Amino acid sequence: MQSNSRLRHVILTSALALAPAPAFAIDAALLPRNLSPWGMFLGADIVVKIVMVGLAVASLVTWTVWLAKTIELRRKGSLALQRTRTLEGNVTLAEACARTGDARDAVAQLLQSCAREAELSGGVLDDGLRERIALRLERVEAAMSRQIARGTGVLATIGAIAPFVGLFGTVWGIMNSFIGISESHTTSLAVVAPGIAEALLATALGLVAAIPAVVIYNHLVRGIANYRALLGDASAQLMLMVSRQRDHGHFRLARAAE
Repeated sequence: MQSNSRLRHVILTSALALAPAPAFAIDAALLPRNLSPWGMFLGADIVVKIVMVGLAVASLVTWTVWLAKTIELRRKGSLALQRTRTLEGNVTLAEACARTGDARDAVAQLLQSCAREAELSGGVLDDGLRERIALRLERVEAAMSRQIARGTGVLATIGAIAPFVGLFGTVWGIMNSFIGISESHTTSLAVVAPGIAEALLATALGLVAAIPAVVIYNHLVRGIANYRALLGDASAQLMLMVSRQRDHGHFRLARAAE
């Protein structure tokens, strides 16, 4: 009886010695040491890395455009408002052009274009002159609007495609995770988790790039609309100025810069 107990003890000890190591020990060895965002980036596949770098560059472009266009809108909007207010006083076209000189801001170009048309028309104040001046002012407004809106299209593009680029990185990372499962012949979470985490990081970067781009784009569109409204006010003031000079029967020409 005692010999049978010893035999069973020996068999049990041998079986435990030959048994494979516990799954959690293998999982701990497979887990990467650094699961921070930077560590996951370094451990990601080359395609996922390219996606992440592209999204980081897109985010940098977004904030650069925001800073540049915000400064430009404030500077040009303030100058346009200042010049428009000077047109509201009792001033003639020649005096207004003399004040602007050779300036190349939007309102100055509206003044110069108006004076140029008056000069080409020989000082004849009629309905034809008003129509030609209105056409010139409309063209200058359109040109200045295109100039102030340059760069905003990039924000719209980033906001539209960044989530899909991040999703591509996610799909690629998950695909590599399943390939790793197949090659390791195990369904352990430690094998799957790092690849999925790297893939989800690509999606997060896509959202980080897209959301500010959309918000900044909408903000700049409103600012550009306000700037266009200022140019419209300046054009209206110029048309009123021409109309007043016609009613008063005098119209002095100003030499306009090309």
